Amino acid sequence: MYRKLAVTAAITLALGQPAHAGFSLSGLLDAGQDLAKAAVLSDADVKAVAANASSQYDGSNKVAPASSAYAKRLTKLTNGIKMEGGVKPNYKVYLTKDINAFAMADGTIRVYSGLMDAMTDDEVRYVIGHEIGHVSLGHSKKALQTAYAASAARKVGAASGSAAAALSESALGDLAESLVNAQFSQSQERDADQYALNLMKANKYDTKASVTALRKLEKMFGNDKSLFSSHPAPGDRADALEKML
Repeated sequence: MYRKLAVTAAITLALGQPAHAGFSLSGLLDAGQDLAKAAVLSDADVKAVAANASSQYDGSNKVAPASSAYAKRLTKLTNGIKMEGGVKPNYKVYLTKDINAFAMADGTIRVYSGLMDAMTDDEVRYVIGHEIGHVSLGHSKKALQTAYAASAARKVGAASGSAAAALSESALGDLAESLVNAQFSQSQERDADQYALNLMKANKYDTKASVTALRKLEKMFGNDKSLFSSHPAPGDRADALEKML
C-alpha cells in the first residue's frame, strides 16, 4: 500500500506542473521509484547508503592514522562496545577541532579529535553509546527514509523542469549529510540516552559521565543551541539524565 501511495504522490506532484519542453518522463519514473523505495527502505539499503556516506566523509576529512595517539586512545576506550545485529564497529578519528561524533548502520563510528580533547574516556563512551543508540533503535533509518524521499521530491522537480533540477545530482551528498546531521525528536533523544546508559552499565563505565559530558557541551555552546548541531539543548538532557540516575 505504501509503495502505491508513494508512486501516486510522485505522479500527482509532477502532473501538477504545467507541461513544457523541460518535462522528462524518465526523470519522473526515477522519482516515483525513489519515493516507493523510501517507503520500504530495507536494512540492507540503509547499510549500503551508510557505506557510501562513510566513504565520502572519510575522503573529505583528515583521518588519524592507526599509529596516532587519538586512534590508540579510541581503540582502548571502545574495547567491549558492540553494535546490535552482529554489526562490527569500524572506528576512526577525524582530526579537527570540531566537537562531533556519529554512528551509522554499516558499523561506521567516527569521533572528532576536538570531542576527544574536551572529554574524558567515559564521556566519549557516553557520546558513542548515544549515537549507536540512534542506529540500533531505528532512528537513523527513519531519518534516511525522510532524506531519501526529499531526494525523490527533487527529482520530481527536475522531471518537470523546475529550479530543483540543479540539486538532483547531489542526492548522495545530501544523504550523507542527513545521516551525519540527522534531526531527532525529543523522545528519540531520550531513548538514545537510555540506550547509552544501559550500554555503560553493562560495561561498568561511569554513568555519571553522561551528565558531565552534556554539562560540558552546555558550557561550550549554551543551552539554546543543539548538541553537535543536530540534537536538542544539552542542559535539558543533562537534567533528564540526572533524574534517570
